[in-house]
Amino acid sequence: MILVTGGAGFIGANFVLDWLAQSDEPVVNLDKLTYAGNRENLASLQGDGRHIFVQGDIGDTSLVERLLAGHRPRAVINFAAESHVDRSIHGPGEFIQTNVVGTFRLLDAVRGYWAGLEAEHRQAFRFLHVSTDEVYGSLAPHDPAFAETNRYEPNSPYSASKAASDHLVRAWHHTYGLPVLTTNCSNNYGPYHFPEKLIPLMIVNALAGKPLPVYGDGMQIRDWLYVKDHCSAIRTVLAGGRVGETYNVGGWNEKPNIEIVQTVCALLDELRPRPDGQSYAGQITYVTDRPGHDRRYAIDARKLERELGWRPAETFETGIRKTVRWYLDNPDWVAHVQSGAYREWVSKQYASA
Repeated sequence: MILVTGGAGFIGANFVLDWLAQSDEPVVNLDKLTYAGNRENLASLQGDGRHIFVQGDIGDTSLVERLLAGHRPRAVINFAAESHVDRSIHGPGEFIQTNVVGTFRLLDAVRGYWAGLEAEHRQAFRFLHVSTDEVYGSLAPHDPAFAETNRYEPNSPYSASKAASDHLVRAWHHTYGLPVLTTNCSNNYGPYHFPEKLIPLMIVNALAGKPLPVYGDGMQIRDWLYVKDHCSAIRTVLAGGRVGETYNVGGWNEKPNIEIVQTVCALLDELRPRPDGQSYAGQITYVTDRPGHDRRYAIDARKLERELGWRPAETFETGIRKTVRWYLDNPDWVAHVQSGAYREWVSKQYASA
């Protein structure tokens, strides 16, 4: 049995689905179901006895303690986080509450549970914390990619809150001996991605005939990682990672945002042409850049490859095609996540588009 937190969100849900596709080991899935947590992501698991869903907050210590005592997991994988930079700029308080206070309370509950295990189970137990490359700050054009030894230089309320959570995880290992693992991943994309993020937003807006808002000059560079590759990396680290270590997870795909948008447009031109025969690229609209926008992220994932033999299975070309196809094939899911609150957010955030 494993306990997954945040397992109804984008990466967490993909992890749960992949885990149960490859293993019969049950999953207890704790998710608060905020705006980006979606039970529809897990619809295929309805009636599956291997999946136990619990709606709740990682900051609810009594609930977490009951789940740990009742299910006795051999590992906790923590995906639970507020994760959207733009939202963190408008409302940082929720990010501090979930990513910092919530992680602290989760760690302390897990520490108590772990300390009470018999020696054999205590030695085998793992707490895996899923984090982001944004904690490292921004890179200049010719800087080497982020390695695990890079110092932390977060530049947004989101990345600062994630950096704080990483530090807490490290401290709970060094102070209390809790057997932790941390992964810092690059930009994920793929199925079930909430359409506030770049790729799904471009797909959804393109199909709706709306502007495709691109910040600034669109030359912000990111490393892109297909979400199912990320899930395989987490399984690999959980199985063989050295306790107390951090592993960077990247896709070896550095690309500027405008190239991502143009690629999405080209795929939609091929797979779902506009009725007027024009390219979706005609909908691209440049908007005012967001405050403190990091210019470049890049991940050096050689440690993960060297120690554990992991490399991504997808290229960006294969992964983005699968992603666009998934959104075209799942219009009901897309329609259901675009609530009134979502539409209000997009209208507010891209008012100048």
